[in-house]
Amino acid sequence: MIYYKYELIIYENTNFIKQGGMRMNKKTLALTEESYQLIIKTIKEGFTTKDGIEVKPNNRIATALVLEANLGLRISDILKLRITDIIKDGDRYRLDIIEQKTGKAREFTVPVEIYNYILDYALENKINKRAKLFDITERAVQKHLKITCEYLGLERIGTHSFRKYFATEIYKHNNYNIELVRTLLQHTSAATTQRYIGIQPKQVEDALAKHIKLL
Repeated sequence: MIYYKYELIIYENTNFIKQGGMRMNKKTLALTEESYQLIIKTIKEGFTTKDGIEVKPNNRIATALVLEANLGLRISDILKLRITDIIKDGDRYRLDIIEQKTGKAREFTVPVEIYNYILDYALENKINKRAKLFDITERAVQKHLKITCEYLGLERIGTHSFRKYFATEIYKHNNYNIELVRTLLQHTSAATTQRYIGIQPKQVEDALAKHIKLL
């Protein structure tokens, strides 16, 4: 829990700002494909803020966020990953970790492309397969992302936006299958997952799209 001037309290999924005795809910947004690509590109290339502060390229943070967007793990679990946490199981690779927040085992498949992406990153940075892939704190990632989003003019984006991006993309490209997303996020109920992604069931979305009465 981190307190700033107006008692900004950062949780995993929601920002609560308490000001003048009132509490306002500011929900973290999922990324769009465009914002995802833009953020990663900007972090990799570096930039100079309007105040003239140079922010150097940071491939480590960019890679951690890419993995969050592709594996659906929380950033806390991404930062603890080692190559040895991905094992060969028959003709596939899969995770073999315990989630920090929930204590649940996570054993989902890791696509070969993602596994090779991780191997290339480790080789390029001379990281031993038993060492953490990212020797960095969660707070450092959040801070770098916050500076980047301020530079890009993006609001209500945090590290958790990348996990939400994973969830919404899976949902939209798999016929709005909420149970599939629930399984991947390891939520206890589909209702929790529906609230989490902030997208209504397909029939509701379709009904709203059809009911347009402009004059």
